[in-house]
Amino acid sequence: MQSSMDHEMKPIGGNGTEVTGNGDSVDCRTPAAAEKDGLLAGQTTSANWDPGPSTSATECQSTLENTFTLPEICSKCRISRERLKLSLVIVAIIAFIILVIGISLVVCSAIHEDEDEDFDSSLFKVPRSFNGSFRLPNRVFTEGLFTLSSNESQALTADLQHKLADLYRSSPALGRYFSQAEIHAFRNGSVIADYQLMFLMPEEQQDELRNVTLSRVMVYNVLRQFLYDLEADDSGPMYIDPVSLCMFLRD
Repeated sequence: MQSSMDHEMKPIGGNGTEVTGNGDSVDCRTPAAAEKDGLLAGQTTSANWDPGPSTSATECQSTLENTFTLPEICSKCRISRERLKLSLVIVAIIAFIILVIGISLVVCSAIHEDEDEDFDSSLFKVPRSFNGSFRLPNRVFTEGLFTLSSNESQALTADLQHKLADLYRSSPALGRYFSQAEIHAFRNGSVIADYQLMFLMPEEQQDELRNVTLSRVMVYNVLRQFLYDLEADDSGPMYIDPVSLCMFLRD
């Protein structure tokens, strides 16, 4: 009787397992309790596990997005080749144009001869002269200007002749033909100067030069324009009034 009671009163563990005499435990739970515990354990494991995005799936999707079909690849390669060819053609055209311009400049500089600098002054023998007068409003006429031999008259004469000579020698149209400028006299009226301009022409071109380049209109306008250009400096003693300029052809 005692033996059966000892057998019935064996200790039971906290989780429903029976503890044997040698320390081993035996599951004494009912099947329903065991199944419930299994479901709870599964739910706990599922709740605590966050798998996150799949690396393999992401890589696969990225690969699919970056993958082109064979026709698309061929089309892109063809477009790239056409663009490269077009760029090379444009560069070649620009280089050719630069080369042509460079060669043209070299050839022109080598063979070009400036006709204005290539002339024989010894052939200029036919004279052509113009006389006239102008007024120097900023000078006062003195007794010393009555005669050209006075120091005052000679100094003013030299200055005016130098001014006229520089003007005509620097003229692109008249420079080669200009010979000299002379001051013949000074008169009262502030100071009025009488001048003469002399040019030399080649005999074979004298008719054309008389009508155009060395005409009275041309020679007069060159001097008048020069005087107007200097009009801003109208306070100096060498200022010539452009309005007072007179010129006529000397026969």
